[in-house]
Amino acid sequence: MPPRSRPLLSAGLALALLAGCSGDDEREPGDAVTAAEADVLAALLAANADEGGADFVVTAPFGEDALLTLTGEVDYADAVGRAQAVTRHGGGAPEEARTVFFTADEVWFGDVPGLDGALAAAGLPPAAYVRRPVAATGADASAPLTDVLVRLVLDLSAPEDDDPGAFRDGDHTWEGQRSIDGRLSTVYASAAGWTVAVDSSTDLLVQYVTPLPGLESPVTVSLTDHGPRDIAPPAAEETADGVAHPELLGAVGL
Repeated sequence: MPPRSRPLLSAGLALALLAGCSGDDEREPGDAVTAAEADVLAALLAANADEGGADFVVTAPFGEDALLTLTGEVDYADAVGRAQAVTRHGGGAPEEARTVFFTADEVWFGDVPGLDGALAAAGLPPAAYVRRPVAATGADASAPLTDVLVRLVLDLSAPEDDDPGAFRDGDHTWEGQRSIDGRLSTVYASAAGWTVAVDSSTDLLVQYVTPLPGLESPVTVSLTDHGPRDIAPPAAEETADGVAHPELLGAVGL
């Protein structure tokens, strides 16, 4: 979303919100946002930062009948999060579940099948987690999907408002209202392909849906229960360093 440049979204990531519902009966989906809506839209990511954090669910369809879901919470004040990552494959294959902690720079994986054996084979002490850098993300779609999604969650926050003028170019539209998770929400869309839904009573982001390079279906990020979080990544003594031991990452598929 424009105008802020972000590593995952070529169009940037500034969002918009309708300040009130009066007059909605006279509008049609696809109508351009008003100047007042653009002002609130430009403040939406900063509002996430002001709230301090939120619970989130990210769903990302990929491949043939496969779905990666991240369910967790994010601390926007310190840019750190944790989630349960569950991969479901089609054809009745068993699901895979891992615990994930993340910052903008590093990601920790727990509940990794084969980790104990890989640690022993590398001559390392037992550890509950293995850590590696977050892969660079961009338009080439070469980064692991988990890395792309955790960066996307962290990118839904900004230290200051965006320029409202970026939403007054006719490429941002009002798409009506609907209920999302029991909350009346106003939906907006961009010519870049993303949509957002904003809680009509709290002016907070409820849902962000966007296409991503390499995926045929869009990714959906839902935010709930906005407020401060206190999340600490695993301690060093619980963690094996994947950079120092790249053979460990290869052995467990990370």
